[in-house]
Amino acid sequence: MASSIGNEKSVNPVLRISQLDALELNKALEQLVWSQFTSCFHGFKPGVLAHFEPEVKAFLWLILWRFTIYSKNATVGQAILNIQYKNNLSQTEKYQPLSKHQKLWYLIFTVGGRWLEERCYDLFSNRQLQSFCKIKRYINFGAGLLKLCELLNFLIFLQKGTFATLTERILGIRSVFCKPQSVRQVGFEYMNRELLWHGFAEFLIYLLPLINVQKLKLKISSWCLPIAGLSNSENALAAHCKECSLCGEWPTMPHTIGCSHVFCYYCIKSNYLFDMYFTCPKCGSEVHSLQPLKYKIEMTELHA
Repeated sequence: MASSIGNEKSVNPVLRISQLDALELNKALEQLVWSQFTSCFHGFKPGVLAHFEPEVKAFLWLILWRFTIYSKNATVGQAILNIQYKNNLSQTEKYQPLSKHQKLWYLIFTVGGRWLEERCYDLFSNRQLQSFCKIKRYINFGAGLLKLCELLNFLIFLQKGTFATLTERILGIRSVFCKPQSVRQVGFEYMNRELLWHGFAEFLIYLLPLINVQKLKLKISSWCLPIAGLSNSENALAAHCKECSLCGEWPTMPHTIGCSHVFCYYCIKSNYLFDMYFTCPKCGSEVHSLQPLKYKIEMTELHA
């Protein structure tokens, strides 16, 4: 009865973006499962899973395969997006579930392939024998050829939109919608508001790096604070300027830039390196020369 109902399902092609989203959801689920599993061993000795990590991962992916592809003909990411696999090797256009051989080969290609890649890397990483070096070169060549085939398959997928991965193309399985997709009713007012805010956010992201925030802040602070009318003599400089004009603290290694204000060396140097056109936030004078203060400001003057 279930098979007859399944055969009556019509095939609905899946958009490319939906297939790619399903793959990303599958990767996120695997990372989440692995992180939750490793968190159970935080109280154990460090590196307790290092020697058996490929086997443990393969066992976890086997459990996921059992409750996703084997039982529902769809991964978790596909189930979330209302997608499932169809046996594309069947002659009929109606929906046909995956055969047991396709499910088993899917397990071998995905879970077995990743286990073999990780385990082979561990086996041949520390071997120095000539025979092992040759096998390692052959494996690296095969892995590179496989990556090239995956790239070609992805380019073909972008053009035709049928098989997102090389495994799907080899096994002849295709992603289709479980149910016909209904037309989404979205109000134009909502869409216009979302597009407006999205465009405004992109404009700010483009504009903010072009604004010199430090110089703008110093300019505003010079407008808000009264301009100090001190004398230009070095005695007045040492007597009155007991705080850095940038940080407001007692000046460390006090320096001047040609005006009647004192700065910490690190404050004025970092600001000048950040902005070559730096001006004094108190009086607006440009940096003519960075000179250390000749008169020593004694700490006792702080209490005077």
